[in-house]
Amino acid sequence: MTKRDEMRVDKALQGLEFPADREQLVDFATDREADSETLTALRSIPARRYANKDEVIEAVPQEPEGDAPGGTARG
Repeated sequence: MTKRDEMRVDKALQGLEFPADREQLVDFATDREADSETLTALRSIPARRYANKDEVIEAVPQEPEGDAPGGTARG
């Protein structure tokens, strides 16, 4: 996940009351007409309850950013 992806997930989940499970996250983002990349990212997280958006963002698998081999570091 890149910083841009993190912003997409953050925006898609604005207003959602936590805790929420993966299905609730996907349903909420779908209702907000999130783009397909955001929905794919949310569907890829482990099926569990999340206390807040930060936990959701941390759970999304990392994608390589630019020329960085093996993905990006969180920082």
